[in-house]
Amino acid sequence: MMLETVDPGKRTVLVVLLIMVSSAWAEDRLINPSKLEMFVDKLPDMPKVQGFDVVGGVPRPKSLNIGMYEIRWKFHRDLPPTPVFAFGTSQTTATVPGPTIEALHGVGTYVTWQNYLPSKHILPWDPTIPTAVPRTRRGIPTVVHLHGGIHEPKSDGHSHSWFTAGFREWGPTWTKKKYHYNNNQHPGNMWYHDHAMGLTRVNLLAGLIGAYVLRHPEVESPLELPASSEFDRPLVVFDRSFCVDGSIYMNSTGNNPSIHPQWQPEYFGDAIIVNGKAWPYMVVRRRKYRFRIINASNARFFKFFFTNGLEIVHVAADSAYLEEPVPANETLVAPSEIVDVVVDFSKSKSDHAILANDAAYPYPSGDPVNEANSKVMKFIIKKDRETDGSRIPEKLIKYPAADLSEASRTRYITMYEYTSDADEPTHLYLNGKPFDDPATETPREGSTEVWNVINLTDDNHPLHIHLGLFKVVDQTELVDLEEFKGCMMKWYDAERCHVGEHARGQKLGVRPHEKGWKNVYKMTPGYVTTIVVRFSYIHSNSPYPFDATAEPGYVYHCHILDHEDNVMMRPLKFIK
Repeated sequence: MMLETVDPGKRTVLVVLLIMVSSAWAEDRLINPSKLEMFVDKLPDMPKVQGFDVVGGVPRPKSLNIGMYEIRWKFHRDLPPTPVFAFGTSQTTATVPGPTIEALHGVGTYVTWQNYLPSKHILPWDPTIPTAVPRTRRGIPTVVHLHGGIHEPKSDGHSHSWFTAGFREWGPTWTKKKYHYNNNQHPGNMWYHDHAMGLTRVNLLAGLIGAYVLRHPEVESPLELPASSEFDRPLVVFDRSFCVDGSIYMNSTGNNPSIHPQWQPEYFGDAIIVNGKAWPYMVVRRRKYRFRIINASNARFFKFFFTNGLEIVHVAADSAYLEEPVPANETLVAPSEIVDVVVDFSKSKSDHAILANDAAYPYPSGDPVNEANSKVMKFIIKKDRETDGSRIPEKLIKYPAADLSEASRTRYITMYEYTSDADEPTHLYLNGKPFDDPATETPREGSTEVWNVINLTDDNHPLHIHLGLFKVVDQTELVDLEEFKGCMMKWYDAERCHVGEHARGQKLGVRPHEKGWKNVYKMTPGYVTTIVVRFSYIHSNSPYPFDATAEPGYVYHCHILDHEDNVMMRPLKFIK
């Protein structure tokens, strides 16, 4: 089935339809988050699904069936159960976030992602942006992307490879039910989430997220970091707002309703959710814990810190270990970024520690945090001290360096935002091109490239590249920015607009815990960010064991989901 688009002649009908929907939503009352007491729900430990079998003591590939279901989920003790979409091995075991998939290096995991969702969405969506729309207008398109995974194109969750319940309808690039994650990459943290065209923001808001951990015991055990399910915990953090009936609140009126009746440039909720509970608590012992923190928000940045001054020690970022631990008092995490940290509660002088947030929204120049969204969760620390067999080693894992001299090509990637006559955002593009224009980024398999990412907007955009990993070299301020921006809006050509003459302002250094291999990075507004991108395995420099040039290819995009959907995303096609 082909993706159906909306022609201009249907726009009036759609506007009327969505205004009717907006009126219905206006009748619902938004709950005041101050009415919900913090730290009353215990932090859940999400269910775990093993992505491999052990036969005769030998790990073997395993096939999983994970469904997407509509269920009701209790986000807070005093909220009614909330209708959500949830991942699970069955409807009765489905959770928000979904089960943590634990995979093993070198042992393949096969997943058939099953869509059991209803015919209509629980949240408002906007068909006037490029969107997956079934021909029958029934069914919710979904497709799952394993964020940070290195695997074949057909298993990457391409936005046009969506499908509805029972695979009754599917997008123009859909070909495969069972995905193959070969798990040959370095050990680290990933997460899986919906990636359907134009629906990513609403499908994730509804709950379609989950953690994926790839382990390599031979490499990781000698580090002696905190281990076991008690002391090594994924924390999936996101924000939501709720109506008094418990349903998720999403503004159903667009900032430019005559252009996009529903689409808003960012979604922010006041309730901060960790592993499916609003402002939970966790009882911890006076020892070291490892937290794999995933920012699964649509648009909210978090600047995490402990109110009692406890230190955060970074051991990994996104899907890769750092070369050595990096202690810090705070850490800024963009949507889709992962920070992997160790916290030693034996160093606390108090019997509790609150993980807090101090990131403006939108970041960096938006509103300051309020009482609700400035708190994340509470750790209640037991009084008795105990022997701790784990440690933070002086050295972690060193991967081959990123060498600028190895780069086969230099590219310019430019971020644009377009506005209405009222100066309200209408859409965002990369390189001034819509998503369905032919690919202009066509690297060779196994190559290394330099990308200069130019941010001409006022927002910090977390850029995510599928398949490739990169290291950040530096960020350089653009001088005479308006002059340069005017030229770029006319010619869409950085070299013709003499980018070198403008990229000569102050430089921002790379934070120590972000100097390793990344798959997401925060692109500072008004700056050029230089990254070295590698399209091969970072631990071995070896080529991929699959054909990366196959259809439907990959993508790169801003990971503010409201931007990605409209449509700050471009194809990434490999050549031999």
